[in-house]
Amino acid sequence: MEHTTPAVPNPAGSNPAGSSGELKAVLVLAGTTGGIGAHVRSLAEGLSAHGVEVTVCGPAETDELFGFSGAGARFHPVEITPTPGPRTDTAAVGELRRAFARASLVHAHGLRAALLSDLALRTARVEIPLVVTSHSANLATGVERRLLRMMERRVARAADLMLGASSDLVARARDLGATDARLGPVVAPPLAPAAADREATRRQLLAVKGSKEAKAQASERPVVLAIGRLTPQKNFQLLLDAASGWRGGEEPLLVIAGAGAEEPALKARIKSERLPARLLGYREDVADLLAAADVVVISSRWEARPMVAQEALRAGVPVVATAVGGLPELVGDAAVLVPPGDATALAAAVSSLLADPARRAELAEAGPAQAETWPTEADTVAQVLSVYDELTSQR
Repeated sequence: MEHTTPAVPNPAGSNPAGSSGELKAVLVLAGTTGGIGAHVRSLAEGLSAHGVEVTVCGPAETDELFGFSGAGARFHPVEITPTPGPRTDTAAVGELRRAFARASLVHAHGLRAALLSDLALRTARVEIPLVVTSHSANLATGVERRLLRMMERRVARAADLMLGASSDLVARARDLGATDARLGPVVAPPLAPAAADREATRRQLLAVKGSKEAKAQASERPVVLAIGRLTPQKNFQLLLDAASGWRGGEEPLLVIAGAGAEEPALKARIKSERLPARLLGYREDVADLLAAADVVVISSRWEARPMVAQEALRAGVPVVATAVGGLPELVGDAAVLVPPGDATALAAAVSSLLADPARRAELAEAGPAQAETWPTEADTVAQVLSVYDELTSQR
C-alpha cells in the first residue's frame, strides 16, 4: 500500500506565513485524555510558532493534562460535556461566543465540540470559517446511531471544511454532505526516550520476586502490551478472550495501560477467570512500557491513526492489530493485521509472533521504516496553516 505525505504549501515561502500574524484561530475540543488532546496541543504550539494568535477552548482539566497554556496558546475554559445537557450546553455556547468574538476562524475537534461551535457561531451571527476535524467513527447502534448520524450530517454541512483523520472518515464526511472534505492526518508527537531500564520495568510489570535465579527466569516471560481508554471501542474484552487462548512457550502476561468506564468489568473478569492479565491504570511512562514490551496489541473495533500504533512502530516494537479504519493505511506491511472481532485469529497471531524471534526482528526494523513515510508534526501544521489562509482569504 502506498503512503504519501499530504501535499501542502511551504508556509515559510508562501502567503500563509506572511498573513499568519493576523490570524486569530480558536481551537475547540471536548474532554479527552488521548489523541485529540495531543493533536490540539501540537497544533497550538506549531501555529503559535508561525505567529497565529491561538486560543484553545475546552474543559479545564484538558489544559492541566496537555498544557495548552504552555504551548503558546491562550486557554479559555469551556465545560463541553461528553453528552448533551440543556444547562451545560447553554453555558458552553455562551463561553464559546465570547471566545469567538475576535476570532478569524474556528477549528473544532470532534462531534460535540463541532456541534456547540456551530451553534455558537449561528446564534452570535459571526461570519467566520468553521473547520472541523473528524477523529472518530460512529460505532453506536439502534436509535443512538441514527441520532448521531443526524448530528454528523448537520456538522458536515455546516463546516466550511471537514478534515478526516483517516481516509474512511473523509469518505464518510462526503457521504454526509460535506462540501469540502480532505485528509488531515493526526500525528503522534515524538516520545521522549525511555527513562527506566527495560529489565527494571519488566520486573515491575511482572511483579518478579524471589531468588536471583527465580527473578531471571520470571523476567523471560513475554510481555504483551495494550494502551488505550477502557471503552467499548478499544474492545479489550476481545483481548481478554484472546489472552485465555494463548498457546505455546511461556504464558505471556497481558498488561493494559489506560483508564475508563470498562475498568470494573475488565478487572472482575480477570479475577474471576484467572486470566494472565493486569490493568495498570492511566500511565504517562509510555516510552518505558514500550521498551519493556515484546509485542503491542491493538484490538479495537475501529481506529483512525492511533497514537499507540505510531509510537510502537517508531520504537521498533512488533504490533498485532485489527484491520479496521485507518490502521491498514497507517501500518502497511510493518505490522500483523487480523480480522476485527476474531479472538482466535488475534490469539494465534500473538502466539505465532512470540514464538518467532526472526519475525519479530523483521517487524522491529520495518516499524521505523514505515514511520518515515508518515507526515510529521511540521507537515500537519503547514497543512492546517495553509487551509486557514485559504479560508480566511476567501472571506
